[in-house]
Amino acid sequence: FVMGVSDESVTKLRRRRSRSQSPKSIKNWNSHLPYGGKIYLARRKKPDSWICVGAQVFSVLFCIGFGLYAYYYFHHFHFHVTKLYAHLGHAEAQHAIGQRYLSGMHVKEDHVEAMDWFLRASQNGHPHAAYNLAIGHLKGTHNHLVNKQGEAKRLIQYAAEHGVHEARIVMDRKCRRGDCDA
Repeated sequence: FVMGVSDESVTKLRRRRSRSQSPKSIKNWNSHLPYGGKIYLARRKKPDSWICVGAQVFSVLFCIGFGLYAYYYFHHFHFHVTKLYAHLGHAEAQHAIGQRYLSGMHVKEDHVEAMDWFLRASQNGHPHAAYNLAIGHLKGTHNHLVNKQGEAKRLIQYAAEHGVHEARIVMDRKCRRGDCDA
């Protein structure tokens, strides 16, 4: 007799089943496995469909090809990624594209195209692009939006105010003599 528990309730308690008492009526019952084999062990998986396998093979080949392209044609890849950012309006990328066209580095040298990219970058507030656009105008590479009187001086002054050292030198040497007003 346990204190507070009657003999009737003790007999109704569940008892732990020993291995010798395992139910033989359950299909696939194995008394040597934990839980008697009720858990599915190593169920065989269906193979992937040919569409899934084809998509995986295509993805792997595409990644390998893209990696080889980016490795062997780095300058071409970099130019096109930068040009994408430039078309999205990033001023630093627009200036970099202008520099590429101005110097002819891995692209065909095109001063008019370079001035167009410098104009876009300077309209977005890039001081080096404003300086390059003004110098290009003073050297004779004209852009239809910079043909206003005093526009080159305004661009050089903007660049000088925003920390372009070369613009300060041009302001001191050329603009004081009136050469920037052309």
